[in-house]
Amino acid sequence: METNISLKHAIEQIVKEKGIDRQVVLEAMEQAVLTAANKKYRNTRDLEARYNSDTGEVELFEFVIVVEEVEDSYKEISLDEAREIDPDVEVGDSLGEKIDSSGFTRIAAQTAKQVIIQKVREAERETIFNEYSDRQWEVITGMVRRFEKGDLLIDLGRAEAVLPSKEQMPREVYRPGDRIRAIITDIRVTPKGPQIILSRTHPSMLAKLFEAEVPEVAEGIVEINAIVRDPGSRAKLAVSSNDPDVDPVGACVGMRGSRVQNVVSELRGEKIDIIPWSEDIARFACNALSPAQVSKVFVDEDNRALEVVVADDQLSLAIGKRGQNVSLAARLTGCRIDIKSEAKAAEAELQAYASYDGTQLEDEEMEEGEVAADEQDAVETDAVETVETVETAPEAEETVE
Repeated sequence: METNISLKHAIEQIVKEKGIDRQVVLEAMEQAVLTAANKKYRNTRDLEARYNSDTGEVELFEFVIVVEEVEDSYKEISLDEAREIDPDVEVGDSLGEKIDSSGFTRIAAQTAKQVIIQKVREAERETIFNEYSDRQWEVITGMVRRFEKGDLLIDLGRAEAVLPSKEQMPREVYRPGDRIRAIITDIRVTPKGPQIILSRTHPSMLAKLFEAEVPEVAEGIVEINAIVRDPGSRAKLAVSSNDPDVDPVGACVGMRGSRVQNVVSELRGEKIDIIPWSEDIARFACNALSPAQVSKVFVDEDNRALEVVVADDQLSLAIGKRGQNVSLAARLTGCRIDIKSEAKAAEAELQAYASYDGTQLEDEEMEEGEVAADEQDAVETDAVETVETVETAPEAEETVE
């Protein structure tokens, strides 16, 4: 009786601690006892294991087929012997008999334990996969456990996640035991179980942080239309409002910048430009190049290209350090952006005008030259005709003589 109580207690403890379905644990127990019994009897018998919830034990049954003439004594029984057990039995019926399951050896018990452990591990992996597959693109908090070839292994409590080196923020340093927040980007099935992939550089990480900080974003009043990031350095966020009374930029910035500052602190000082979204590509480009002020925008819709003119003192601000500002703006708008200062634009316009004027003057000179050449040809033609006229008048010459 004490053994049965211990078995029931072990099952309840596994279900509670591991969070595994009770039926899965019972099937694992039955399979463990069946495996041990088959090993003991060398697979010579037709056995079946069932868990009895009333007694709290795994019962083992041996089944034999009723035949007229026995050929395999382990799997068959004669009709006369079978009718001593059950008078109503007929040839071809399967007769089951309970056998003692407590006489397994230590090796058999160890085998049963290994089967249980394996089943429990498989059930745990399936549970973890089902749980975290529904949490993809969710920001979670974990603890750094150790480093492995540049990757960070993060302890999430019931599961372990991986933060690859390419998904880590530049210049961020972590030590074992540090707490870290990241977004789940993928859940992969591996021979060692489900592998949870995290990221701190993905644009969705920024979107989820704003969703947690800004109630208007969480409620859908303010919509995040586009995000581009240079992780650890700078990001641009394009937002719009579904309510004309709500300023999308102001909602994301918060009172005295409190909301955006919380996001900046989480991303270790990454600068964030929040700009209003616009379907007008020219206006959107002007917003995307902020904080620089744009004077003119020329749009080439066929080639998805923009030529932007800014004041001379705004040129370096529009381009940004190492071209970062214009690069992020180009990625945000999806267009190629060419930036010029007003002085350069005026100089280019003047050169174009001069080139056009010179070409026109050259054409006029060519036309005048052609007219002069025609007149000269006409004079020469007249002179030739005059000479021919003189040479063809011999009679007049003789008369003079």
